[in-house]
Amino acid sequence: MQSPSQAPMIEITGLSKSYGAKKALDAVDLTVGRGEIVGLIGPNGAGKSTLLAAVMGLLAYSGSLQVFGRDPFHQRAAMLEHMSYIADVASLPGWMKVRDLFIFVDAMHPRFDRDKAMSLLSATNITLNDRVDTLSKGMKTRLHLITILAIDTDLLVLDEPTIGLDVLVRRDFQDRLVQDFYNQQRSILITTHQVDEIENILTRVVFINQGRITLDLEMAELRDRFTKLLVTTGETPVLDGLELVHRRELPGRVELIFKGGEGVNSRLATQGEVVTPSLEDLFVAINTPGSQA
Repeated sequence: MQSPSQAPMIEITGLSKSYGAKKALDAVDLTVGRGEIVGLIGPNGAGKSTLLAAVMGLLAYSGSLQVFGRDPFHQRAAMLEHMSYIADVASLPGWMKVRDLFIFVDAMHPRFDRDKAMSLLSATNITLNDRVDTLSKGMKTRLHLITILAIDTDLLVLDEPTIGLDVLVRRDFQDRLVQDFYNQQRSILITTHQVDEIENILTRVVFINQGRITLDLEMAELRDRFTKLLVTTGETPVLDGLELVHRRELPGRVELIFKGGEGVNSRLATQGEVVTPSLEDLFVAINTPGSQA
């Protein structure tokens, strides 16, 4: 039997959800363990938000879903004591002062630490007397994150958290997630359709498209699982025995993505520039109709 520290935070088997004739989730299997930063990546309408709604206990479903060993639909209150959730970093009530926001959250959540919130706030230019609606979008983002980070939970769930944020605020948001929340006992689950925004902080990536998981990959394994070759237009590389996943024609060059790592690299090294594909490259390759993945 697994100890609590070894058991998955989220364990999903055969999760399905339909809205009329449309199948939003189709027999999804997914686990999130301790010490992971998992990116759930898919285009609009892929099923990301439906999956998160099920995890948050907001809708009924078929299949098996447990969060901290609990059924989120029937044991939601107990589950939420151990989980924090951000759907939109700019959704704080504008009429509140920062002081009142902290008082409100303190009264509502038994694991909110006001001292930690004050400590995190002291590293910003935000004051307790500031009204939320007077803050810039970047400052609202900091305040929202401070409020969440001051809650002593084990799992942070983020649904498209950085939409509309400029690159500096987005980078600061990501850095603080890693520095102030993530550790080997806590985990983060992030959904997005902007692959490049979160690639550098993930420990694992899960692609979802049309309600199905199309790839589940540890980031440390990316180099060993896929290879990208860049060749000049008109050149014909020798591909015998190699498993081509995707081909893309660009002005002056062709990009080819293959399954396989070091062995494939050595075979392709004399035929063009060999690199590790980005997550964006890989997502397009795997989810393009007719792909060989």
